[in-house]
Amino acid sequence: MKVVIDVDIIVLLKQVPDPKEYVRIREDGTLDREKARSIINPCDRSALEAAIEAKEKYGAKITTISMGPLKAEDALREALAMGTDEAILISDRKLRGSDTLATSYVLHRAISKLGRYDLILCGVETTDGGTGQVGPEVAEYLGIPQITCVEEFKIEGDSLEAKRTLESKYERLRVKLPTLLTISNGAY
Repeated sequence: MKVVIDVDIIVLLKQVPDPKEYVRIREDGTLDREKARSIINPCDRSALEAAIEAKEKYGAKITTISMGPLKAEDALREALAMGTDEAILISDRKLRGSDTLATSYVLHRAISKLGRYDLILCGVETTDGGTGQVGPEVAEYLGIPQITCVEEFKIEGDSLEAKRTLESKYERLRVKLPTLLTISNGAY
């Protein structure tokens, strides 16, 4: 049964080199991304799938945002084909090589310009960095609650209940919207 709640969801996506393929490392220690086959970061794909499930369940509107080179447009086109409603690419040579703090600052500014949002979803980490910092940093910049390592969630009115993994056990938390969730890989 579809329960229409009118929820605006933002999904943060990063395009990463396919971890199943060889990626050359440059002399400066960075990945040669130009020659690598790229995919949607697996944890971000879980976040995207969670958003699409929420859209089917609650009638949500989904906007995807990615910060990266122009070829990250491929990831956004894939997200649109999967069922998101809008896609935004933030691309500028000046942002090349941004660390997590710069990335989260740019993403929070883009989100702020969008205006209304109820829920922000992103992967718990990326395969090319593995820091798990961008989502929590975006939430801090926006001044909203966050729950990390989420396995599942449900929206009830103006709040959200999430089940998250905590070492070898689960924890259930309830927060008011808007909020940011980092979704565990394979959760959806």
